[in-house]
Amino acid sequence: MAECPGKKSWPELVGKNEEDAAAKIEQENHGVRAIVLLEGSATTRDRRCDRVWVWINERGVVTRVPRVG
Repeated sequence: MAECPGKKSWPELVGKNEEDAAAKIEQENHGVRAIVLLEGSATTRDRRCDRVWVWINERGVVTRVPRVG
């Protein structure tokens, strides 16, 4: 998603707490909203520059690299 402004991925957040991860994402890219989802949750397939999926496990730990889209 090269056309989206600002930082686009946060590999450093894998293994971190969901609340800390969501706050860091929104702090580093003011144009996005971090949406926390439990692994296995259904999502839409559309791509959006204002959204970052934050995938977590049952302990609230980030399991995938959060990315704009």
